[in-house]
Amino acid sequence: MADRIRLGIIGASPTVGWAHRSHLPAIAASPEFELTGVCTTRMETAEVAKKQFGARLAFDDYKKMLAHPEIDAVAVVLRVPAHYQITKDALNAGKHIFTEWPLGATIEEAQEMADLARAKGVRAVVGLQSRAAPAILHMKELVEEGYVGEIISCSMRLIRGGVLERPSGRTWQRDDELGATTLTIAAGHSIDALRFVAGEFSEVSSIVSTQVPQWLETDTQQMLDVTAPDNIIVSGRLANGAVVSAHVASNPWAGSGYRMEIYGRKGTLVATSEDSPQLGEVYLQGAQGSDKLEDIKVPDKHTNVLEGMPKGPPKNVGQLYYQFGAAIRGQEAS
Repeated sequence: MADRIRLGIIGASPTVGWAHRSHLPAIAASPEFELTGVCTTRMETAEVAKKQFGARLAFDDYKKMLAHPEIDAVAVVLRVPAHYQITKDALNAGKHIFTEWPLGATIEEAQEMADLARAKGVRAVVGLQSRAAPAILHMKELVEEGYVGEIISCSMRLIRGGVLERPSGRTWQRDDELGATTLTIAAGHSIDALRFVAGEFSEVSSIVSTQVPQWLETDTQQMLDVTAPDNIIVSGRLANGAVVSAHVASNPWAGSGYRMEIYGRKGTLVATSEDSPQLGEVYLQGAQGSDKLEDIKVPDKHTNVLEGMPKGPPKNVGQLYYQFGAAIRGQEAS
């Protein structure tokens, strides 16, 4: 393997999409990875992405990228329904792989891909970058060190606005069966961070509801029926005995952002963000005993991206790439 891990991104649109917003700028600022190849469905756009982000190779067929000897690892950054086949093909080609979240459109797809990755012996990461946010890493560290003591209860809330309308390029997300909904994305990322910090669920009950049954498609002015859920309420108990509640919602107008609270016998920890924890900057507060909540500085050791890494979506994606690179090299990420 070369000094830097040679990465190919499948779904590297130069103008729109999640790769454009997060993966491509994250890799441009990464010391571990070289953006070796980009792949889109048309060579014209692949060549634009190649030039714009400094890649050496452009492809309009992902199978040609997977067969190229100069590609060590690939990232699959496409709509959820496309993840399954491309991820399997990459694993069968022996490539290390970063597949965006949700991993598959169904649990069965996700399990099959996970099993195949283990069988092939390659390094595989799923794009759950909330758990790579520096504040979330430190929150987990403090819990493990006993800052709050025995966890009694925890809660999480993520309320976002803007559910009433979408441009035509995003209205496909109205279909629950396509796997890119408030349940799978916003709730998936934020509940994963809760599990990462506080522990696994042992009991759970939930309400999953579509409160806004139509969206306006802004560029056509058509009203479209929606089956994708926009409000998710979860309650239950963790394996450590703590009780837990969570509410994730995409509502019509202004949201209140993200807040995760961990309450223990010795203290309290609170993580907040103006956006979803995988997208925005997360801040940490804490208190022990009868003290009031105060800001907690996150140690520099939890920030693994370069100082010039853009804030917002690229930062935590870059944090996850650092862990991915360490795993490929057989190192333990901090």
